Amino acid sequence: MTTLTGLLIIALTLWFWLDSARAREIATAASKAACRQRELQFLDQTVELRRIGLRWTNRGLRLRRLFRFEYSEQGVGRHAGHITLVGVDLEDFNLGLPDTPNST
Repeated sequence: MTTLTGLLIIALTLWFWLDSARAREIATAASKAACRQRELQFLDQTVELRRIGLRWTNRGLRLRRLFRFEYSEQGVGRHAGHITLVGVDLEDFNLGLPDTPNST
């Protein structure tokens, strides 16, 4: 292995680690904000990476990450939610709750 190849591998590993940390921070902040907006408790104050893959977008090839988090309604029970990021852009957010019609 040449020195250049070794440096390239180190640079790619460092980029992947930093990009993953940034995506995790974005997913955590978005999940926390969504739970607060819906008056839910965001449990454990973090998200968990469940799946990673590649996705073609109009801006090229991006990493697609699926994160899982847990929340509680009024402090009772634990429920799972999911958030999907493509690069650092939000693709999907799901609390697993049924849509409720507006009550009047």
